[in-house]
Amino acid sequence: MTALVWKRFESPDEVREFTGGKGRLELVDLNGNAIGRGTFEPGWRWSENVKPIAGTDSCQVEHIGYVLKGRMALKMGDGAEHEFGPGDAFHMPPGHDAWIVGDEPCVLLDFGGLKGYAQSS
Repeated sequence: MTALVWKRFESPDEVREFTGGKGRLELVDLNGNAIGRGTFEPGWRWSENVKPIAGTDSCQVEHIGYVLKGRMALKMGDGAEHEFGPGDAFHMPPGHDAWIVGDEPCVLLDFGGLKGYAQSS
């Protein structure tokens, strides 16, 4: 039987910083299931602040999440673009670039695909 587990992002199991001081990912592990709270500062862009860590041409992580505040834009490898804001739930397949829109940090929850995100491959 699996035990009941609860955690708070104020005391995450792990914190991953993005290059350039443009944000961080705080992770909590719930019985082997990682949930992340990402804080992306104005000026953050995946291709500038995570690509050097990941070593891939585009983000190869699948994200399923929910935007709490701020705005993030996304461009897929096929050219499709979308912008997400507070209250939006999303599924971002692998093969994208993303960036912050405006001068407010974007804070979102990510419910999957975080095992290798913002870590060297």
